[in-house]
Amino acid sequence: MAKKVIVVGAGAAGLMAAGQASMRGCDVWLIERNPRPARKLMITGKGRCNVTNACDINEYISNVPTNGRFMFSSICSFTPDDTITFFEELGVPLKIERGNRVFPVSDKAVDIVDALVTFCRRNGVKTVTARCKEVVVKEGKACGVLLDDGSELSADSVIVCTGGKSYPQTGSTGDGYSFAEAVGHTVTPLHPSLVPLEVHEGWCTELMGLSLKNISVRFYDDLTGKTVYEDFGEMLFTHFGVSGPVILSASSHLRNMSSGKYKLSIDLKPALSHEKLDERILRDFSAQPNRVFANSLSALLPAKLIPVAVRLSGIPAGLKVNQVTKDMRLHFGALIKRLELTVTGFRPIEEAIITSGGVSVNQIDPKTMQSKLVKGLYFAGEVIDVDAYTGGFNLQAAFSTGFVAGRSQEEY
Repeated sequence: MAKKVIVVGAGAAGLMAAGQASMRGCDVWLIERNPRPARKLMITGKGRCNVTNACDINEYISNVPTNGRFMFSSICSFTPDDTITFFEELGVPLKIERGNRVFPVSDKAVDIVDALVTFCRRNGVKTVTARCKEVVVKEGKACGVLLDDGSELSADSVIVCTGGKSYPQTGSTGDGYSFAEAVGHTVTPLHPSLVPLEVHEGWCTELMGLSLKNISVRFYDDLTGKTVYEDFGEMLFTHFGVSGPVILSASSHLRNMSSGKYKLSIDLKPALSHEKLDERILRDFSAQPNRVFANSLSALLPAKLIPVAVRLSGIPAGLKVNQVTKDMRLHFGALIKRLELTVTGFRPIEEAIITSGGVSVNQIDPKTMQSKLVKGLYFAGEVIDVDAYTGGFNLQAAFSTGFVAGRSQEEY
């Protein structure tokens, strides 16, 4: 008689675990509360799905700041190269972009989701649309799950792949944490990661919706002056502060957040030195010397940013550019090279791409993903206290831990 395995959550980790367990000859039941699986996977990478990062194992571990060493066994068992091969063999051609980020050639996350669903279906995984209420444990062993409607499904083992608390509209509401705590597991404090930032300066609201490309950012500790994170790319102003790729990446480096602890310095013209920028401004001023300062910056800055930059510079908006002194001009150039904001905090965890914190790795066997406290109970994916930087590293963690949890289900 085949071993019966219940997998709770049809996300990246759950689909991988279910398919792998079924390949081991198990009778696998996949429980998903949403009518469609992998809803969060559908929106990753702005709908393009950054599947993994084409790096070696050591580089991968270096990009997992929270419990990276725990990931060593699973990443060795299912590497980024294995992930690439897995999807390409399922008929999804992949491509490598900047920073070794891997995407489907189609730029469509749905192709990745469809491949995982097909993988499970071909291997005989049975899907149940229901919400799991708790994991049933008897005599120290997981033996099934209790559903919201009061019915109980029995099993020989249970794999919890319920995700974190970010993007609750996708079904990721933190249920797995309560499952774990109810059977004696420790859940470490939950924090948002890869999340937009709130700032103190009110002028950000005026710039809401403005996207800046090819800028560089530096985050530093305001007390020590020490640089915490630097990056180049794209960011976005919002009604509460800042977002966009470089901001989300930075957020996972801002540890022990408190209001005012971190400052953000934006270089709007990173390709120009202070001297070259001053020459550029001087040329613009010289071309139309009788224009007023506020109307002379359209070639230098986005229109929405000009009123804010003029106000922050302290130069009278109506002053003609031929009256702008060298000191004024240099001060303005310095502002362009170092536009500063004070970070007051993270946006709510519900707006984060991933959750930092989760089921303590000290209570999980990294070689099997089985609980050290409850026999037959396994965890995989974001529900575990592991989180990585942006760039495909978090999805790889889901695939690797899901793979190991699934492959650990031996056939009777």
